[in-house]
Amino acid sequence: MSQTPGETTERTITASHTPPDAERLRRWRMVLGADSADSTGRALTGRDAAMDSALNALYGGGGGKKPSDRGTGGRSAGLGASAPSVARWLGDIRTYFPSSVVQVMQRDAIDRLGLATLLLEPEMLEAVEPDVHLVGTLLSLGKAMPETTKETARAVVRKVVEDLEARLESRTRTTLTGALDRSARISRPRHRDIDWDRTIRANLKNYLTLPAPDTATTAETTGTETTGTVVPERLIGYGRSSRSAKKDIVLCVDQSGSMAASVVHASVFGAVLASMRTLSTRLVVFDTAVVDLTDRLDDPVDVLFGTQLGGGTDINRALAYCQSRITRPADTVVVLISDLYEGGIRDEMLKRVAAMKASGVQFVTLLALSDEGAPAYDHEHAAALGALGAPAFACTPDLFPDVMAAAIEKRPLPIPDKEHQP
Repeated sequence: MSQTPGETTERTITASHTPPDAERLRRWRMVLGADSADSTGRALTGRDAAMDSALNALYGGGGGKKPSDRGTGGRSAGLGASAPSVARWLGDIRTYFPSSVVQVMQRDAIDRLGLATLLLEPEMLEAVEPDVHLVGTLLSLGKAMPETTKETARAVVRKVVEDLEARLESRTRTTLTGALDRSARISRPRHRDIDWDRTIRANLKNYLTLPAPDTATTAETTGTETTGTVVPERLIGYGRSSRSAKKDIVLCVDQSGSMAASVVHASVFGAVLASMRTLSTRLVVFDTAVVDLTDRLDDPVDVLFGTQLGGGTDINRALAYCQSRITRPADTVVVLISDLYEGGIRDEMLKRVAAMKASGVQFVTLLALSDEGAPAYDHEHAAALGALGAPAFACTPDLFPDVMAAAIEKRPLPIPDKEHQP
């Protein structure tokens, strides 16, 4: 959290006049909470007391009681079920803590104190700090959301989506455009398609020195009796321009509750990929049913509100649908994003993956597409997919463009080190 110069100066002066032992006790008192008040002998005042009260309301163990008094040194816990008191608490934590900490505390409040239903009120949504996890919570409340809240919810979701697009779009386009250009080069071009600049540079090692046609004339005019030439053993051609896409991308995304962050990121990436003319992108989400959201890819917010987080999982049915839409196996990349807890027919799922790979499809398995790493997942299914040549691993949004570039070029995938995997 940024502080004003006055606040920074005040805290620096206060700290400089605080004995080292007293400052140490103050810090321990803030960390340990009210139960340590007697042992530390520290009473909190001012900003410290307000921060302690906000923390205690969430972590003090008294959830469900009425809200603690603001600005007091007492540590009576609880946010209560009152929307005004929760909104006031949300304002407090945004005052005292940086945005990254606020997002964690909001997530904990939703999980620990059951505040999800309060997010159905527009006033509450206007008070929260938008992030990927909040979007996941809103999507899970989709059917219960009243009409008066939906526009506010869409505004919150759109802010998160726009932030993600600003962070991810440029690098994704640059990385994949380069990969598509490299994969489209022609090794046996027609004469009019030859890229002479690249061809000459690639064949400089084949430079041959030859006698000049007229030795006497050449010696008089150039001072040398020889000339040379490049023998082009390998011709490099431009990829022939075409209005059709060079590669087909199929994103097959598990929308079970544990995959909420992955659904958000996949929707944003799906919209970015769909905007590239050289790619034909399909987005399929599934639980026990399969929904094709490709026609909504021009707006990732519409995609997200077309999902329904929660429910069971039938990976086999989803892959069967994706397989039925593949028309160019050798030019297709299928990305399955799932924790692999299969509720359908396991053996059939594995047979479909094997069949797609045998036909030339590049198959990528991501346990998660988020910054948090992999959730709990089915290790047996992950091992079985790895044995088929489709290793399962968690992927951060920053790594995803490199993974897709490798799949497009049919190179080994840049799988993170094992120590960074669960």
